[in-house]
Amino acid sequence: MMIDTNTIVSMTEANQNFSMVARIVEQYGTAVIFKNNKPRYEIRVIDDTEEVETASDEELMSVSKKLMKRNTAVYEELAK
Repeated sequence: MMIDTNTIVSMTEANQNFSMVARIVEQYGTAVIFKNNKPRYEIRVIDDTEEVETASDEELMSVSKKLMKRNTAVYEELAK
């Protein structure tokens, strides 16, 4: 994971000055909060995140049937 050093904020700084974190996110699009000297949290603008897609029942059934066909032997062994 490549992290721009301009976007790193310690947990203490984030707790004491969240408006600074918000400014970093506005400027760079993301901020990474370090806890115990390790990246722990990433804050980003909501508009930059992908929309969550929900599969339809038909898509789920299609995938399930493919998996069952591909793994028939495994399912039979588990059923014993």
